[in-house]
Amino acid sequence: MPLFDLQITIKFLLRKLKNCAVSLTASIILVDCYEVAHAAGETLSAGFLFDEFDLTLEPGYRAEAAGPFFYSEKKDSEQTLAVPPFFSVNQNTVIHSGELDLLYPLLTYEHYTDEWRFQLFELIAFAGGRQPDEFQTKRFTLFPIYFQQRSLDTNQEYTAVLPFYGRVKNRLFRDEIFCVMFPMFSETRKRDLVTDNYLYPIVHVRHGDGLHGWQAWPFVGSEHKDVTTQTNGFGDVTTIGGHENSFVLWPFWISQDDGLGTANPEKFRASIPLFSITRSPNRDATSVIWPLFTVVDEREKKYHEWEGPWPFVIFARGEGKTTDRVWPIFSRSHNQTQESDSYAWPFYYYKRTHSDPLDWQAARVLFYLYVGVTERNTQTGAEKLRRDAWPFFTWRKDFNGSTRLQILAPIESVLGNSRGIERNWSPLWSLWRAEENPRAARSSRSLFWNLYRRDTEPDHEKISCLFGLYQHDTDGEKKSTRLFYFPLVKP
Repeated sequence: MPLFDLQITIKFLLRKLKNCAVSLTASIILVDCYEVAHAAGETLSAGFLFDEFDLTLEPGYRAEAAGPFFYSEKKDSEQTLAVPPFFSVNQNTVIHSGELDLLYPLLTYEHYTDEWRFQLFELIAFAGGRQPDEFQTKRFTLFPIYFQQRSLDTNQEYTAVLPFYGRVKNRLFRDEIFCVMFPMFSETRKRDLVTDNYLYPIVHVRHGDGLHGWQAWPFVGSEHKDVTTQTNGFGDVTTIGGHENSFVLWPFWISQDDGLGTANPEKFRASIPLFSITRSPNRDATSVIWPLFTVVDEREKKYHEWEGPWPFVIFARGEGKTTDRVWPIFSRSHNQTQESDSYAWPFYYYKRTHSDPLDWQAARVLFYLYVGVTERNTQTGAEKLRRDAWPFFTWRKDFNGSTRLQILAPIESVLGNSRGIERNWSPLWSLWRAEENPRAARSSRSLFWNLYRRDTEPDHEKISCLFGLYQHDTDGEKKSTRLFYFPLVKP
């Protein structure tokens, strides 16, 4: 199929998906029927077949059917409709955003106000929206072969069929890339630095603001940059240091002089792997049989470090850093704001960052077999907690004190807080769910997708089990019991 016909076909599919998203969004309105019935006290409890209930952790409402294979949820301005794991659609009417997932993460569609993006497993992608210059743009990517952008601003348009011919802008970590039969020739630009590559990465020529250089790698190369100035957004003039770099038979001889014209010029000389030497007012480092044995004197950061053989044995002492490492047996390192420890790596690993008002701590056992994360506000004392034991459970506690426990959790402990996983996959294996909202004095329990469910709130308790064949409702002093959907005890 010609590339042009392929693009037309994909655009056609995209329009169909967008129409599908609209239809699914309209289906969410059906939840309003449940809300009306719920307000009138006519809720239906027949889990696992069908169940409807108030949300526990926040104001809202949810209906579930066919066990884990359908749910519809509405809270504040956000609505979600899902048939896990096949698709889910989510919309927020306040911030005008939405997401559509089909077999997540295979195909996703997202939009936020005027910006939107559609992707098929990160290989085929469409995107559009308004740029900061207010021009409407549209992108199409068939990674890593075809890149296209169209815009009302013709200066922002590009087309590239890599590696044969084309130009791309603001992609692949460069402001602009132009190539002809890559690696025969390519030209890249990042800010003012332009590099012309011939038989990449062997020969290149560079030029920029006060800069010129060339190389015939790995034989010889040289680059020089003058000291220049730059005016920031506040009108202040800052100095941009120059440099003088060269090599001969890389890495046999490397010479680099950086930060010229600044308060911290740095000289680096190396013949890899024999030695490397760094000298500057702030830092000295000497390596023998690079990078195995190194001595570092960090005068600015106020510590001395001895490495050998790196990265297995490291010792550091000083105000800025203290480290004792004999890897993988043990490793302890800390300074005024950070700490990291490990014992019998990867059996136990601990990391902490303390910078008021944030105190963040994380511990892991055997990678993700157990994960514990604590985030504390040192001013208020409020804590946000996460505890995972793969693949058995995941437990969360937010700053308001609300908690949620899920059993099982084969992916959540590895990927953390992924909205796509939570919407599309978590319902499939959530055998047990327990939620607590202490501020509202509300709680809920669900086993085997509402085959047993219990909801409590002040002066009210509701229990349902075995497809709703048994139901018990307590509202203050009023009690009602149903067996096989027939009332035994009337309120």
